[in-house]
Amino acid sequence: MILSYYWPPSGGSGVQRWVYFTKYLKQMGWEPYVVTVDEKQASYPVLDFELLEEVKGVHVVKTDTKEPLKIYSKFISGSLNAGIPQGQVPKQGWMSKMAAFIRGNFFIPDARKGWNYYAKRAAEKILKSEGIKKVITTGPPHSTHLVGSFLKTKYGIQWWADFRDPWVDIFYNKQLYRSYFAQRIDAYFEKKTLRNADGILTTVGGNLIKKFKIKAPDQSFHVLPNGYDAAMMSAVSRTTVNPFHVVYTGLLTENQDYIPVIKALSALSENGKVLFSLAGNISAAQIDKIKKLAPKVTVEYKGYLSHRDAVGLMKSGDLLLNFIFKGADQDMVSGKLLEYLACGVPVLSIGAPQSEAGRLLAGSSFSKMVKASDGDAIKSFLLKAFQNKGKVVNEFPALKKWSRQALTVDLATVLMKES
Repeated sequence: MILSYYWPPSGGSGVQRWVYFTKYLKQMGWEPYVVTVDEKQASYPVLDFELLEEVKGVHVVKTDTKEPLKIYSKFISGSLNAGIPQGQVPKQGWMSKMAAFIRGNFFIPDARKGWNYYAKRAAEKILKSEGIKKVITTGPPHSTHLVGSFLKTKYGIQWWADFRDPWVDIFYNKQLYRSYFAQRIDAYFEKKTLRNADGILTTVGGNLIKKFKIKAPDQSFHVLPNGYDAAMMSAVSRTTVNPFHVVYTGLLTENQDYIPVIKALSALSENGKVLFSLAGNISAAQIDKIKKLAPKVTVEYKGYLSHRDAVGLMKSGDLLLNFIFKGADQDMVSGKLLEYLACGVPVLSIGAPQSEAGRLLAGSSFSKMVKASDGDAIKSFLLKAFQNKGKVVNEFPALKKWSRQALTVDLATVLMKES
C-alpha cells in the first residue's frame, strides 16, 4: 500500500515518481493499493488529467481532508487553491513575513497534516480487508510519514518511508522564521521516522544519506532515483523549429540563478534569432523580467503543460536549461534533468559542477553544469549549442539504468529483501 498526498489529477514531478513506480509494479505482478486525498478537497497547485491514464486499474482510495493550508493560501495570495509557493517563501511586506512565520511555527511538520486522520482510517480499512503487510509513505508532505509510523506500531506491518526531498534540512526552512521550539518538534518527527521505518528510500545518496545516518545510524537506506519514463519518451516524436530554440520547463523563482543565462541569451541573439520557450509554474513577474533582460529574444510562456506535452516541448528544443535552487542540497537529481538527457538535446544547468547532478551531466556528450558566476563558460556553451543546431545528439550511455522500469525492478528487490 502506498500513501501519497499527491496523486493524479495532481500534476508535477513529485506525483510522477510514484505514478510510474505503481504502474510498473502492477505490470510486474504486484497489486498496489494507493491511499490519497480527494482532489476536490486537496490543495493541488497544478493539475494533469493525462496522468490518470498511467494508473488505470490501480486500486485508489480517496479520502476527505482538513486543509489549514487553504487559510494560509488565502492569506498570502487571495486564492484558496493557490497552495504554498514551491521552492521559495514570499518576502515582500509584513503580511508575507507573518504568513511565513505561521507556516513555519504552526504547520508542523507541514500544512498537509490535516489529511493524516483520514489517511489513517482509510489505510486501516485496507490493511484489515486485504491483509497487506507492506506500506510505503512518500513525502513531502513529510507529515504522511507519521501515518506510516502509526500503522507500523499498531499493526506490525513493514514500512518504508520515501524521501523525495530532505525534511528539516530543506533549503527554504531557513526562510520560515521558525522558533527553537518548532525546530525541535520537527526534528523529533524526522528522527522518529528515520529510526522507526523498516527502510528509508531516497532519490539520491551522498550528503543526504550521511546526514540521515547521523540521526539513525542503524537504519537501512536505499537510493531510488526519480528516473525517466522510457515509454513516454519513445511515444513523443522529436520536432524542430527554425530559430535556435531554447527550452525551460518546471518551476522558476527568484531562488534560482537564471539571470546570467538570460543576459547571455540576449547577447547571443545578436548572432541570429533566438526563441525561448518556458512552461511550468512561473509567475508573470518572472516572465516580464526575462523579456526585459532579453528584449531581442522571442519569449513564449506556454503555461503549465501536461507531462506528455512538456516532453514534446523539450524534444523541440536545441538547448534545454536547468537551474538548481540556491541553497538546495547539492546531491539532489531531479527527474526533469533525466528527462532532459533522455531527449538527446544539449543541456546547460546552473549549479555546482561537483554536485551529483553535475557529475551526472558530465557523463553525457553535450551537457554541462556551470556556476552562475562563470559568465564566460555560460556564453561559450550557448554559442557552441547555437553553432551546432541540428548537427549533434547529446548522448548519455548510462541512460537505460535510469529508466523507471529498471528502477522499479530495484524497488521490488528492496521490498522483497526486507520480507
